[in-house]
Amino acid sequence: MLSGWSIILISFAYLGLLFAIAYYGDKSAQSNSRIASRPIIYSLSLAVYCSSWTFYGSVGRASTSGWEFLATYLGPVIVFTFGWRLMEKMVLISKQQNITTIADFISSRYGKSQALAVLVTVIAVAGTMPYIAMQLKAVAISYNALTPGTEDV
Repeated sequence: MLSGWSIILISFAYLGLLFAIAYYGDKSAQSNSRIASRPIIYSLSLAVYCSSWTFYGSVGRASTSGWEFLATYLGPVIVFTFGWRLMEKMVLISKQQNITTIADFISSRYGKSQALAVLVTVIAVAGTMPYIAMQLKAVAISYNALTPGTEDV
């Protein structure tokens, strides 16, 4: 078992490593535009999505509700398999109009309504709250598993 301070130190070292990789990737992408289009970059970013979600989310849902968890993965697979033209069009419009958020995208489609952008932002933040809570719970469970003499969450 590890002490609390060593876990915190290892976590900060890992975070620093991730930032260093991102910094290197950003600098490399500016000098060589082809590096950003490589499939390995997409695969690694998808792996980040699947890591704690799979371990703490899908496994728990599968154990309690059976095959219901599969919809979480079928949705993105179907969109990227059959809806790539739609995704390509959305990216093109976003680049042309310098749009960076879903709220900007939706409001730009309806006359750049600021009230609509605020509504979409509120809905997006409310929709991500369960995922943020799950990430925090995952950190707490992992910390408790690695430190001696702690209670289960």
